[in-house]
Amino acid sequence: MRQYINWKTYLVIAALCIVTASLYYTNQLSHKLADEEKKKVEQLAFSIKTLATATNDDEITFAQTFVSQNTTIPLIIVDEEKNIVDHKNIDSARVKNMDKHLQRKMQEFGNMHPPIVADYGIGKSYIYYGESYLLTQLRYYPYVQLAIIFLFLVVVLVALSAAHRSLQNQVWIGLSKETAHQLGTPLSSIEAWLELLKESDCNAEAVAEMQKDMERLKLVADRFSKVGSTPQMNEEDVLARVRNMVEYMQKRAPKKVIFSLQSNEEEIGINISGPLLDWVLENLMRNALDALDGKGKIEIKVTNNIHQVWIDVSDSGKGIPKHQIRKIFKPGFTTKKRGWGLGLSLSKRIVEKYHHGSLYVKHSEVGKGTMFRIILRR
Repeated sequence: MRQYINWKTYLVIAALCIVTASLYYTNQLSHKLADEEKKKVEQLAFSIKTLATATNDDEITFAQTFVSQNTTIPLIIVDEEKNIVDHKNIDSARVKNMDKHLQRKMQEFGNMHPPIVADYGIGKSYIYYGESYLLTQLRYYPYVQLAIIFLFLVVVLVALSAAHRSLQNQVWIGLSKETAHQLGTPLSSIEAWLELLKESDCNAEAVAEMQKDMERLKLVADRFSKVGSTPQMNEEDVLARVRNMVEYMQKRAPKKVIFSLQSNEEEIGINISGPLLDWVLENLMRNALDALDGKGKIEIKVTNNIHQVWIDVSDSGKGIPKHQIRKIFKPGFTTKKRGWGLGLSLSKRIVEKYHHGSLYVKHSEVGKGTMFRIILRR
């Protein structure tokens, strides 16, 4: 379970706790304010009753003062026949028919609270009341706060992800260039030793194969040196590139592994960086070989479409569990006993950043194999 929890999860949990506490506190405040407003309306009803029945001037003056002080709670006063007698704090701006507007408001207030009864002894009045603007704001405040926290979280996550990617890129570039630098010295030495072997009476075929592998090592060093730099894109026959890589991998694969190449065209021209695309293809084929355990099939299919070229690399190997498919392109993730888990991550970067294409798992089934798809856009 712990492997699925990261700092983003804790950040979201913390935000949810803040929102929950805010909702609870605000809800308590709104209930208290609603109770206070109900008491004010009840006192208002008593004041109205006092105005109707009092004979003492002081009582009448006090009641009038209390009634006039209500400038926040909207209310409508009706008689026993439901005829509107008076209203206060009802927004009448842009209202064409005031009577209909008051009727709608009275029904709305009635759904919110039961009316307060003012009994005069010889008759009754009913006071329908709503919520003050302050109480309405208080009820909606948590949702506004929730939106603000959500936006804040989005901004923080985007900023942190961008910083993480930037740091990741710097690590990749530094590691790649240092690797290219470290390979330079032994390669120069090996090249000198090969020249000596060529002059001596040695196995010419073995020396030729050693020369090929050394050239391959030089190509690998050149690839690493190009990471972080803008590659030169040229129009090439991508099918020829794939064919050469299949031939190279076939010679170095176990005899029980069968490679096959299919295409709907004889030649497919597209702008690519040949050395970097070779790197991607080699990574995918090496992963396929690792999944086969010495025997099986690796099929490569190149499809030329109007706006895209698809390169599908399939194997009949172990397959990838569903819960791992989303992780395989993350730097450092590997199921192998050796390796840094950077091959697929770098491959995806090469395809998406430099070729503006896509690399993803088209489908995979445990025990039956996996298909990776490279999409190169014209």
